[in-house]
Amino acid sequence: MGQKKQQQVVQKKKNWLLRFVFATILLLASTGALCYYAWNLRLDHLASSSRATVCETQLDERKASSATLSADLEACQEAKDNHASREKAQAESLEAMAQNLDATKSELTVLRKQREETAKRLAAFRSLTEKFRKMIDSGKLDVVVRNGRMMLKLPAGVLFPSGSADLSRDGELTLMEVAVVLRDMEDRTLLVTGHTDNRPVEDAASKSKYATNWELSAARAVNVTKFLIESRLDPKNLIAAGHAQYDPVGDNTTADGRQANRRIEIALLPKIEELPPMPTE
Repeated sequence: MGQKKQQQVVQKKKNWLLRFVFATILLLASTGALCYYAWNLRLDHLASSSRATVCETQLDERKASSATLSADLEACQEAKDNHASREKAQAESLEAMAQNLDATKSELTVLRKQREETAKRLAAFRSLTEKFRKMIDSGKLDVVVRNGRMMLKLPAGVLFPSGSADLSRDGELTLMEVAVVLRDMEDRTLLVTGHTDNRPVEDAASKSKYATNWELSAARAVNVTKFLIESRLDPKNLIAAGHAQYDPVGDNTTADGRQANRRIEIALLPKIEELPPMPTE
């Protein structure tokens, strides 16, 4: 009986030990599972945090990249606008240069034409001077250019007695020589102008005919014109005018100046094609 009870006690101890071992194993297994689960959660958390950090970093990088791209885009647009402005300015500059070039070419053409016309007039002046060389050398006349006109200047003393509009014999001979040359200029209009000094007509006989220098200068111009017509110049090419004392070439306060002012001028009027071109609108 005692042995059986002792066996039961031993059996109970074994059963308790088995239960203890089983409970310990179960506890260890549960603890390991819990630790494993906790570790996995920790790993998942760490992975999620890492992914979040990576995503945040990538987002920041993309934001920075986007800002850089926006800045680059603005810079490119500004460069494009500047380039367009430069192209426009260059185009306008080229157009202005082309217009200036056209204007310069036109001006050059006009200048060349003017130079050619000047050369022609100079040649005509030299030719006329040579034709009247003898008379120039003898003091009967002079060939001058005044007020843009080429003209013959004949001293009144060579043509008329003092205070008279009637041609002297020497005056007629002088005008005959002049007419011989002028007959070859059939296409020229001639303006015959009488000039006086500023002293009024004082001789009683002359004053009865010529109340003022206007009448005297005009009468002298008319008589010279009539004589040229008698010398076979075309009357359609002749104009007579009196200028009295109002177009002096000398100083009326001196004897030499007054003598220079008493004169007949025969101006060769320019032909229409020799005149400068009129401006057009």
